[in-house]
Amino acid sequence: MTRTACVLVVSTRAAHGVYEDRTGPVIVEWLRDRGCAVQIEVVADAGVGDALSALLAQHPSVLLTTGGTGVSADDRTPEATRALLDIELPGIVEEVRRRGATVTPTAVLSRAVAGVAGGCVVMNLPGSTGGVRDGLAVLDGVLEHLLDQLGGGDH
Repeated sequence: MTRTACVLVVSTRAAHGVYEDRTGPVIVEWLRDRGCAVQIEVVADAGVGDALSALLAQHPSVLLTTGGTGVSADDRTPEATRALLDIELPGIVEEVRRRGATVTPTAVLSRAVAGVAGGCVVMNLPGSTGGVRDGLAVLDGVLEHLLDQLGGGDH
């Protein structure tokens, strides 16, 4: 059975065509390489909460966001995500920040969260391609185990 995954690009500028998002395609390729059927959506920052809820209603196995994790006035991805989580997994994003800080000190400013909503693994990734790659590298080491546990597998 093919797992389903959703990618939510949270960027007002990309949603309005000011520039082309480069992070979503990186995430889509990564998920497809792991056997997932992937849907991608681009929304303005103001629509992140509604978009997250709509995507979770489709019951994907994985939902990854990119963007909206900083400290700008319209960055609300972590708050919108946290409101929908049943379980937080802070160690995942702590490791992403730790690894990112070895390359760029501003990685510690990310407010990203990760967790489980229903049976779906949800994780916020930064809006930069480097930050996305750092986040996917951390997730790569735990995703299969996490999905197995959510599916009733043993430790």
